Amino acid sequence: MSRIASRIAEARVGTRPDVADRARRGLVAWAEAEAAQGTSPDLVLDRLADGTAAQGLGRLALSASPVPQGLACASGCAFCCILSGADGGTITEAEARDLHAALSPLAGQADGRAWHPRACPALDPQTRACRAYDARPVICRAYVSVDVTACEQVAGGEAVEGPGTLGPYHTYLAALGLSRSALKGTRRVSTHSLARLAAAAVEGQTLDEALKVSRHKPGELDEELRRSKRDLGRAAGPGLP
Repeated sequence: MSRIASRIAEARVGTRPDVADRARRGLVAWAEAEAAQGTSPDLVLDRLADGTAAQGLGRLALSASPVPQGLACASGCAFCCILSGADGGTITEAEARDLHAALSPLAGQADGRAWHPRACPALDPQTRACRAYDARPVICRAYVSVDVTACEQVAGGEAVEGPGTLGPYHTYLAALGLSRSALKGTRRVSTHSLARLAAAAVEGQTLDEALKVSRHKPGELDEELRRSKRDLGRAAGPGLP
């Protein structure tokens, strides 16, 4: 096992043990594959630090997961894109860079906030479709619902069943936490606010400016992991894991 994989194997994260173990195995396998391909150790560390590894693990898990039955999700139904959380939606630095690249050409155009003041700026305000769909982060890909009415209620601040995040999102978060633990003292593992990053991009801020204004405080990832742990085991709605 490579030195980096050994550090990941020894890392700890504050989530449910089975989720932590799944994320740890995924990251170790990723690090070993990178080493086998001849990727330099510095680049492997950089990809751990910017969340590329966690992002890839989350996307892979989503692609391998069966689609829950009875989903009500459809283009233009954007209640899930009303970002009411204090963190503005947790994303990695790699995802923030992808979103900025997708949204910065749209600078100056009307955005989702013309539909709803707390809507994601990535939305088209007329169609309510995502204008950065291919670059959307794991949190967007993993959030689903079996009840549109429930989504509208959640967007309004009510706690109801129906919407929820699929299991791979929790694995992705655990992978981020493990990356931070494994890289402690060597690399900074930052998370960013989806809402603030998207707003900065459509308002014409440079990538460096957008990363700066959207960067979370270090404790936000820990708080998101605690929220994730509380959510695990709850039934999000009929047909959802």
